[in-house]
Formats: sequence, structure tokens, C-alpha cells
Amino acid sequence: MNIAEIAKLAGVSPSAVSRYLNQGYLSQEKKEAIRKVIEETGYRPLAHAQALRTRKTKTIGVILPKIDSFSISSIMAGIDSVLERRGFQILLADTHNDPSRELDYLDGFDDQRVDGVIFIGTVFTARHIAMLKKSRVPVVVVGQQLAGVSCVYHDDYHAFYDMTRLMTDKGCRRLGYMGALPQDKAVGQERSRGYCDAVRDAGLEDQAGHIAVADFSVFSGREKARELLEAYGPLDALICATDSVAVGALQYLKSQGIRVPEDIRLTGQGGADLCGVTTPTLTTIRYFYEDSGANAAALLLERLENPETPAKEIKLGYTIVENESTQ
Repeated sequence: MNIAEIAKLAGVSPSAVSRYLNQGYLSQEKKEAIRKVIEETGYRPLAHAQALRTRKTKTIGVILPKIDSFSISSIMAGIDSVLERRGFQILLADTHNDPSRELDYLDGFDDQRVDGVIFIGTVFTARHIAMLKKSRVPVVVVGQQLAGVSCVYHDDYHAFYDMTRLMTDKGCRRLGYMGALPQDKAVGQERSRGYCDAVRDAGLEDQAGHIAVADFSVFSGREKARELLEAYGPLDALICATDSVAVGALQYLKSQGIRVPEDIRLTGQGGADLCGVTTPTLTTIRYFYEDSGANAAALLLERLENPETPAKEIKLGYTIVENESTQ
């Protein structure tokens, strides 16, 4: 089948079929006639031919730090929910938390192999910022704020400020925080800053130094909890930057006979399903990850339709889910 044959069967002109396939304007009557013929014949246009003709690939590149993550899978669900309805395909690039691979993928996607890029950001080096701002295809960043670039991010500072104040309001006076590398602005800097400001505002200035840097794993949470308690223990509250780190900390506390929440209160972040299956269940900060993905995809489509659209920033909220680990 080709466009001319589809047009003949539908009783329209070949140009009308072409406009239909490229989402141009058509009357509802012609749209329905063409749609019915395409559905009955199983016709599928050659993607490569369409790309040559329209200079559009109908493909969006998504650069992500690791696919086996609750937050990333939720973001991807949001992205797909928007792009799938508009007929776009997604090309995934998993960097395995390697910033150099992020640069490689940004460079490859910038070679116009995709119509646009959604970048789930972690660490921004000077090269990252330069490449993002000079990209020839539209880019939207998720999870980090970057001036001059369209982005969707979370209110990391106030989320961790509020969680820490919840612990001090419960009477906790010896607190610790397990965060991430400071090169990560959102997880490493903003969450840590929220913790530090909260303990200072509670009159606990000396607690601001009770910090350990972990990676995003249960194993690291276990090891860093040991280091933190050996250096500053005993503690009566432990604030963790992610749920996986909090689960690791819970494992260590149990191994030492330290009871949660009787001896120490413990919190995480992410709202992953595992928070509800630990003993005790974990208090956590829930972000709206799926919404962030959907918003990012919508921003990117807006840029594709109107290339002169200025960069936009969307900051999403959060909710604290209090479970057994702090009650």
C-alpha cells in the first residue's frame, strides 16, 4: 500500500492523506475516512521516509541515570503517558550514573537523531551546562533546576527542612543526616541544606555537622549509618536522602539492637513500595515523580511546536507520609 492507494480507497486526494499522516489540518469527515482505510488495510508509513520528508523522526531521546529505580521508572511512566498519545517513540539512554556517558549521549542526540531530549539530571559539570544550552534540539531537564533551560524539579530544600523540623518537634535533639555527593545540586546540596537550616532554626547548631555522604544503595546506607553512629552516636533521629539508604540504615540499626522508633527515629525519601514492607514501616517524603515526567514531556512538545517558546521552570511539591519508624 502507498499514499495514492490509501487516497483512492478513502475517496480523498493523496495530499489529504499526507496531511493526515503529518497531523496537518483536515475536516473531521476526511480524517475519519482515512483512519478507517488505514485501520482496515493495516497500512504503516515508512518512518525513515517520513523523517527525510519532514525532517522529524517522531523520536524523543531520554537520558537517565539508572533504569532500576522507583523514581526513574515513575518518571518514565509519566513521560510515556504523554508522548505515546502523540505518536512519539522513546529512545532510552541509561548512563549507569556515569557523567561522562551523559555527555556522550547528549552529543549523540544533538546530532539530530531525535526531535528532542528529556534529560533526567544528576551532576552538572561546566561541560554539561554548555552542551545543554547550546543544543540544536530542544532539551528539558527533570529533577534539577538549571537557569536558562526548561526544567521540572522538586522542592528538595523545603521537603527536608519540614521533615527535619517534624523530628525536632517530636523532641529529637541528637540528629544525623545521610545525603549524597554535593555535586548533585538537588539530592546532594538542597536536601542537605534543608536539614542543616532546620536543626539550626531549632537551636541545634552543633547537629548540622552530623552528616555522612552515601550513594543510592542499601549497602551504602548500612555502611554510612555505622560510620555516622560511631562518629556522633547515640542519635535519636536519622534523616536519609533516599528510601534505599534508609533501608540500609534500618538493617544496621537492627544488627546493633537499636530499636526503631523507640531508640531512634528514621526517615527516607521517595515513597517507594518498600517503605510499606519494612519492619517498622518507613516514614518518607513522597515526590510526584510521574507528574514530573508528564510535565517534562508536555514542555518538550510545546518547544517542538513553538521553537521560540522561552525556557520554563516547573517546581513540584511533596508530601510527608508518616509511618511506624517515627511514631
